[in-house]
Amino acid sequence: MNRHRLGRSGVEVTGLAFGAAGLGNLYREVGEEEAREAVRAAWQRGIRSFDTAPHYGLGLAERRLGAALREHPRDQYTVSTKVGRRLEPTGAGGDDLANGFAVPATHRRVWDFGADGVRRTLEASLERLGLDRVDVVYLHDPDDHADQAFNEAYPALERLRSEGVVGAIGAGMNQSAMLTRFVRDTDVDVVLCAGRHTLLDQSALTDLLPAALDNGTSVVVGGAFNSGLLADPRPGATYDYGRAPAEMLDRALRMKDAAERHGTTLRAAALAFCAAHPAVASVLVGARSAAEVHDCADQFAAPVPAALWQELRDTGLLPPDVPVPAEEPS
Repeated sequence: MNRHRLGRSGVEVTGLAFGAAGLGNLYREVGEEEAREAVRAAWQRGIRSFDTAPHYGLGLAERRLGAALREHPRDQYTVSTKVGRRLEPTGAGGDDLANGFAVPATHRRVWDFGADGVRRTLEASLERLGLDRVDVVYLHDPDDHADQAFNEAYPALERLRSEGVVGAIGAGMNQSAMLTRFVRDTDVDVVLCAGRHTLLDQSALTDLLPAALDNGTSVVVGGAFNSGLLADPRPGATYDYGRAPAEMLDRALRMKDAAERHGTTLRAAALAFCAAHPAVASVLVGARSAAEVHDCADQFAAPVPAALWQELRDTGLLPPDVPVPAEEPS
């Protein structure tokens, strides 16, 4: 699988990356062996980039990912994690389903973009992962904490990078505007943009992606399926973590029909579209099972006919000027 360097750093990522939120029991429980087999399948398919966060299952995703990766030489893969939500033990019972994870509520999340909080959060992540270093650290969803993120957390990440503790630094969000500010006003190597460069939402094309090209900053695209709608468009499907609006469902179904007429799938087109922009270094896809990993890898490698992109433009399902892939495997 193709590898791409993140910005001016020495960190390389594969074109398709494994997102570990599912290993943290996102929405439903995942067994230990099922989680381990998902990571094994990713390795078998050439994926060497793995993303996680303390937020995912209150640390469970980090523990499971670290355990699974111990089967492989450390210099053959890259791991990214995130800071901004520090975990504190709590004596409260119950579960964490209110936050989307089917795990016991053993900890609570504390927003913390202070310099000390960044280091403490990263140290705890390293312990859960069982690693002495991670390759990439992102500021995780600093939407409502801009001042502290730019004035305290970002300088702390810069120091960690200069000390060699991490190889690359960045920010990960579900919006493009603040990520564009990170690209223009800081020296981040990479930004993780979820859901804003997809077949259904190209808002990152107006600010983030051009800025990233101008500044030599890499973009990792997450949310390629817009939280489910582009993976399986049907009544009741989710779009951006909520029930898909009728007009979005209609667009997705029309795209699916077009893809199938051209001998491909909507999933393949969704992944290929995300990867097509020259600023994009990697497409991050979440998976909770070996079967999901194999399907994502198959779809990512599948050629998408140029005639499909032309039809999507001609019918107004895609704007006429958006970058689309060449007719070849990713």
